[in-house]
Amino acid sequence: MAKAFASQADLDAKKITFERISENAYAYTAEGDPNSGVIIGDDSVMVIDTTATPAMAQDLIARIRSVTDLPIKYVVLTHYHAVRVLGASAYFKEGGEQVIASRGTYEMIVERGEADMKSEIERFPRLFAGVETVPGLTWPTLVFEKEMTLFMGKLEVKIAHLGAGHTKGDTVVWLPGQKVLFSGDLVEYDAACYCGDAQLEPWPATLDALAALQPEALVPGRGPALRGRAQVEQGIAYTKDFVSTLLRAGREAVAARMGLKEAMAHTRQLMDPKFGQVFIYEHCLPFDVTRAYDEASGIAHPRIWTAERDKEMWAALQA
Repeated sequence: MAKAFASQADLDAKKITFERISENAYAYTAEGDPNSGVIIGDDSVMVIDTTATPAMAQDLIARIRSVTDLPIKYVVLTHYHAVRVLGASAYFKEGGEQVIASRGTYEMIVERGEADMKSEIERFPRLFAGVETVPGLTWPTLVFEKEMTLFMGKLEVKIAHLGAGHTKGDTVVWLPGQKVLFSGDLVEYDAACYCGDAQLEPWPATLDALAALQPEALVPGRGPALRGRAQVEQGIAYTKDFVSTLLRAGREAVAARMGLKEAMAHTRQLMDPKFGQVFIYEHCLPFDVTRAYDEASGIAHPRIWTAERDKEMWAALQA
């Protein structure tokens, strides 16, 4: 019998934490599961990444309601992966008016949204509890090119695309007055970086642009909220090390004319000692190695993952 995806056996619920990290910012984290962020302004609330289903979003909404009754007016998609965005419809019942995304994220929805949704749901069923409540793809109502600024009352909120990395459309949300940054999956800490749709070569430079903001608190896409300049720098350095090591392994495998299964073994030699025990490492690594191998082979734009391609890749690695 063929071995199943590691993610299909990941059935244990994670401890959720909802913590205040500045006067207006909150982090919703779950031991390596996808994080969300919350900004409570003077007149409204912004949610950054929505959880995977409207049913799962109810827990985050309840936690928001425990601290404010202001309307949830904005939803920001830091990038397009189903596990981050398919819960968005839950917030419109709360008065949500705008779903904000970068141009690159919008283009990803057009190009691969349907395939991504089917692929992710089949890969990681625990993260899609209540999947029957998903009405379909999440589409932005407001698309920006490079940067936009909102004022939630007097609170200034900047939303920006600083460069490609985790995807081509990665978006950060920045509170300049409080030095708080929501990075999406551009930064992941104490967890594997999922790189199946990544732009690995420019990712470190994008992290440098993020670090140049000099955040004093950072909510990563996965892992605990990072507080203080030292922790923030550690989280950024961790992510840079992960993606740089991965791409180096891919380049070495291609240069040595290895096949994908050999490339996996070579990558493990470099990465297992440093990252083998972090959250979702075994789930991410097949997709990460495949993408690094592709990028090192000259495939600059990530190929679309479908449920069928998932199975083909997995079979090749198990052969």
